[in-house]
Amino acid sequence: MNQSPDTRDYTGLGSHTQPQEVVLRKTYGLLGLAFLPCMAGAFFGSQFNFAPLFSNYWVAIIAFFAFFYGMSFAIQKNRYSQTGVILLMVFTFGMGFMLGPILQYSASLANGGKLVLMAAAMTAGVFLAMAAAARRTRMDMNALGRFLMVGAVVLMVGVVANLFLRLPVLSLTIAGGFVIFSSLLIMWQIRTVIDGGEDSHISAALTIFISIYNIFSSLLRILLSLAGDD
Repeated sequence: MNQSPDTRDYTGLGSHTQPQEVVLRKTYGLLGLAFLPCMAGAFFGSQFNFAPLFSNYWVAIIAFFAFFYGMSFAIQKNRYSQTGVILLMVFTFGMGFMLGPILQYSASLANGGKLVLMAAAMTAGVFLAMAAAARRTRMDMNALGRFLMVGAVVLMVGVVANLFLRLPVLSLTIAGGFVIFSSLLIMWQIRTVIDGGEDSHISAALTIFISIYNIFSSLLRILLSLAGDD
């Protein structure tokens, strides 16, 4: 593999383990670590007053996309070094912080806490199911990768369109699409690591984290809508 010496091993695996299995287990270890700053960010975000930020809709949107894509690019550029790990922790904190508005809204509802827990439990179930499926699937990963690429374009077109239209029905449709897309992306990424197509646990952890984040936030939006509170 092409890893630099300063990339730490979060699993303590010995050299007797197959390289692909080492990357996968280091991915899981780093992914678990990444959720600590994410949860801290979500806590601080739920206490933050977002009203001044949302006074200008487009400034908030541009800031979000600048942070998301800027940090993702920086992490990928440093995916073989300890700098990438540090950037990933900053990224997950920021993404957790950005859950603040929907968490605040959920907390204002009588059953909001239950809906958040339900979304979290469903997200965990999806991840475990996709991780298990990745080890057993005989699906052509190249074909799935092409499908996901097309799906990503379709979803982004929908997201951009809804920035202008702001239609609740389209928003929920996009949320459902993200649940399906992100679930398949988890399986594809894990299978790619197993097959030796990904040699950076930092890059793999980033992809899986974003997928889990999208699943959770999308499921929560759907649950809020089904509860009649969206």
